[in-house]
Amino acid sequence: MSAFTIDQIGPEAIAETKARHPGAFANPLVRTLKVASWAVIIGYLLISLHLFGVWDLFGRADRALQMVSRMLVWQDMETWNYGHIYWGIAQTVAMAFLGTLLGTVFALGLGFLAAKNTMPIFVVRHAVRRLLDVFRGIDQVVWGLVFVRAVGLGPLAGVLAIFVSDMGNLAKLYSEAIENVERKQVEGVRATGADGARIIRYGYLPQILPVFISLSLYSFESSTRTATILGLVGAGGIGMIIIERFRAGLFDQVAFVVLNVLVVIAIIDWGSGRIRQRFIGERAH
Repeated sequence: MSAFTIDQIGPEAIAETKARHPGAFANPLVRTLKVASWAVIIGYLLISLHLFGVWDLFGRADRALQMVSRMLVWQDMETWNYGHIYWGIAQTVAMAFLGTLLGTVFALGLGFLAAKNTMPIFVVRHAVRRLLDVFRGIDQVVWGLVFVRAVGLGPLAGVLAIFVSDMGNLAKLYSEAIENVERKQVEGVRATGADGARIIRYGYLPQILPVFISLSLYSFESSTRTATILGLVGAGGIGMIIIERFRAGLFDQVAFVVLNVLVVIAIIDWGSGRIRQRFIGERAH
């Protein structure tokens, strides 16, 4: 049997051995940090479960099962006020549409004021961007509470909440789209001696209009779902009907309303996809 000395082991053999057994040559400090990181993550997860009382879910499972069973078994359907339910759904869709429409119109102007290539004045651009941060930094539900307090209960508060929130989000996205336009087309329009309005009309809008339509349609889909939540805080729509049924213990009607809302959202999603395919050329997923 022949024996190898240390001098006979070359760099290639050492590299091959390290590649075959990476764990044996790992840095102990790195290994310790990995173990400590996993320990912190697992410990934080267990503490969070304890603080939020997740274990109580198992002790109250019978109540959850009872509520689910009452949702699945529909009783006395002939006595349900269907007109009131479908009027609330129509009101919710109208809230989302009007709020998104207003938000889109105002966001279009604010988007040009917040873009670097259309608003060279730093003070104005910076002020508009900070204003947009306020609008989109506050959740729609909070805006709903604010406007319920300001204008009272009803769909007007929901429309205003969706309008303010969507205006902030869309204006931010619009400004980014404006900053990424092809400059050659803009410079070509400017070279003809066109004024600022015509430069925006023929240089910017043809490039960014598909993006604007896509973002506005997505915002309308999202606002339809949000409008349901706004009703829970008194901003009108189907949300108020849901919370009323919950308080009365009519869980079967709650399930019926939720299913109808899901159908409406699916229809809106399908319609938005058709519009994108027609005007933008985007294929349905």
